[in-house]
Amino acid sequence: MTIAAVERAFKLLEALAGEADGADLTVLAERLDLPVSATHRLLASLTGRGFVTQDPQSGAYGLTLKLSQLAFRNLDLRGLPDAGQIVLDALARATREYCRLAVAEGESLTWIARAQGATAGLRYEPPMGMGVVLHATATGKAWLASLPEQEALRIVCARGFESEGRTGPNVLGDVDTLRRHLNETRSRGYALSVEEGEIGTVAMATTFRAGPDASAPIAGTLSVAGPLPRMHEARRGEIATALATAARDMAAIWPLRRRQIGTLPTVSSEAALSRLPIETST
Repeated sequence: MTIAAVERAFKLLEALAGEADGADLTVLAERLDLPVSATHRLLASLTGRGFVTQDPQSGAYGLTLKLSQLAFRNLDLRGLPDAGQIVLDALARATREYCRLAVAEGESLTWIARAQGATAGLRYEPPMGMGVVLHATATGKAWLASLPEQEALRIVCARGFESEGRTGPNVLGDVDTLRRHLNETRSRGYALSVEEGEIGTVAMATTFRAGPDASAPIAGTLSVAGPLPRMHEARRGEIATALATAARDMAAIWPLRRRQIGTLPTVSSEAALSRLPIETST
């Protein structure tokens, strides 16, 4: 298979990932700007490998669970979600809002775990499968602010400020505004997004390191998000304190993630976790 064919196959998988009920061959071909015959060959190859299935009645193509299985297998080997869930659950209890953990890899972030802390009223709970729009989310801005400014701006400019409708009314639209937001993030110690990622929502986020040492690299982000009426300005100091506590605890727990699968047998994860100063209130 040529490099072009591989790229087309990945684009096809990405297109199908957004179709809960599958999609017809002609629709996929039009969306990918490919001939119907070429699209059919790609679908046949992916079907043969078990990544795609075709509904015998409607003829629509859809993804199987094989990609999900591969993703979970990779996460299990890394021990990523389990290592952070205890901290994420504590953050959700402290803030009573929706919390997420994202990890940095290359020039992007991926959400890998979540915890819902809202017990009454509106519950904000976006899908985990959506990509992180770096310039339009507190998660993205927190991570960008941890990078050298020129590198952060280069990454966002390479992707562009257009996000196919996946943003709110206050989304940032130019380099100067983004630079100001990143400076504010560094000054505050956390990133803030008010109706930037989605209408009617507010999010706050901070980064955490791969270990307790101040020189450890940034491993990912922790975020708290909820409806605008509940995430009002008077609550943000309390939530910022909870985020700072969670970031410190996550840095302490992060090196233990591989011990959960037995690669470092000297001290059990359970015993180590029990000694961490994880707080459940601010």
